[in-house]
Amino acid sequence: MSAHPHHTGRRALLLAAAASLAAGKAQAQGWRPDRPMRMVVPFAPGGAADTIARLIGEPLGQDLGQPVTVENRPGGGTTIGAVAVARAAPDGQTLLYATPNVQILNPYLMRSLPYDPVADFAPVIALMRAPKLLVVGPGFAARDVAGLLEMARRAPQPLTYASAGVASSGHLAAAMLGQMADVELLHVPFRGTAPAAQEVMAGRVDFMMDNIATLLPLVRDGKLRALAVSTAEPAAAAPELPTVARTLPGYHDASFNYLLAPGRTPPEIIATLNATMNTVLNLPLVADRFRILGIEKLGGTPEQLAAAVREESERWGPVIRRGGISIQ
Repeated sequence: MSAHPHHTGRRALLLAAAASLAAGKAQAQGWRPDRPMRMVVPFAPGGAADTIARLIGEPLGQDLGQPVTVENRPGGGTTIGAVAVARAAPDGQTLLYATPNVQILNPYLMRSLPYDPVADFAPVIALMRAPKLLVVGPGFAARDVAGLLEMARRAPQPLTYASAGVASSGHLAAAMLGQMADVELLHVPFRGTAPAAQEVMAGRVDFMMDNIATLLPLVRDGKLRALAVSTAEPAAAAPELPTVARTLPGYHDASFNYLLAPGRTPPEIIATLNATMNTVLNLPLVADRFRILGIEKLGGTPEQLAAAVREESERWGPVIRRGGISIQ
């Protein structure tokens, strides 16, 4: 016996209303991950990126109701980790902890990239900026940036600077310093910040520029002497230090870290991830840790992140080209 047509219509209407109510509710709550998430860090465990990824990953997972696993995929100048995320499903379950290499530097440093730096990623949120310190050994003659540059102009041989490797952020920061001051400087690359710092402490290399979190403890211990910070404004962690820009107007450099999702990730997923991460960045636990590390927290919208990436790209492209810097 078939149901009365009127009843069938009403039932369909009720079902449709229930379905639209459920959809509205899901919409209001936003997207939620349905299994553990992973945050790919394109560096080995133990470095600054890895530390911060773990710091933010835990509260992000608690907020979204699924654990966030930090997955270290080092190598290839961040390309190995970047490719893993570029090829992941655009379902919000996989994120990339990005440094400037991924979208800003590698397109200039490498002849061919295994991913499209724009199309293969969706911006989620800017996380933080960290100033660099310009440091010299305790016995170095110059007391400030002006003195260092004056020495560089007069020296019969170029002054030397150490870095954590070719095309590392410290290499690029010092290359930009030399270019803006119009002095010749000689780059001495090492395998990591620690051996580079040792050589500056010992006075075998003249100076270096690297992250404040790494170098400030050595400065506080009297093993290195800081001449300036790299950011346009003084650093909260060392407000007594002048900026490089005081001597070289327009000089500005900061280690800039941010989160990316695979390209084509739906906007509603990006919106949830962005809102949740903005909350996480404001947690006292995270804010306090950032302050101790001398890091400035950012946050904001995906659009603001995309604009910042474009701006950084326009700034570093000319430095890399003029310096003839490349990684194979």
